[in-house]
Amino acid sequence: MTKQRIHRLVLSALLLALGLVLPFLTGQIPEVGSRLLPLHLPALLCGFVCGWPWGLAVGAVLPVLRSFLFGMPPLMPTALAMTFEMAAYGAAAGALYRRCNVYVSLVGAMIIGRLVWGVASWLLYAAFMPNGFSLAMFWAGGFVNAWPGMVLQLIVVPLIVTALKKAKLI
Repeated sequence: MTKQRIHRLVLSALLLALGLVLPFLTGQIPEVGSRLLPLHLPALLCGFVCGWPWGLAVGAVLPVLRSFLFGMPPLMPTALAMTFEMAAYGAAAGALYRRCNVYVSLVGAMIIGRLVWGVASWLLYAAFMPNGFSLAMFWAGGFVNAWPGMVLQLIVVPLIVTALKKAKLI
């Protein structure tokens, strides 16, 4: 294993651990957590810092692992839909950052992740839930209720990525 690969593995593990702990800052109150989106930050950062494969892996593992360990988010349908969403966040952030600046990459990853979440939720609700997933649910869950977390991401992620880049850590 190369030194760079080990470095990315360690950073990915650190961001995964951060993703397990960060939601405790919202006090385990689902309403606050669903608005600030604390699980999204480590997946996005992992994509920027370690690249798209690592961002995809951390994003895919984090919601289900947290659901199994702490019971939040609920596994069905929330954590399963978030698995696809956050994997898309991490992968898109890493892939776009290779070609674009941090802001364009972040906004692109946020849009792609939300669309993936909508499709995954629609499929999960159609398969397992009696009342389905509507466009109103997509709009409310994806944008109206999540705007504070989206603003937080637009502020915090570029600051962290820029600081890490200036320090020549990425």
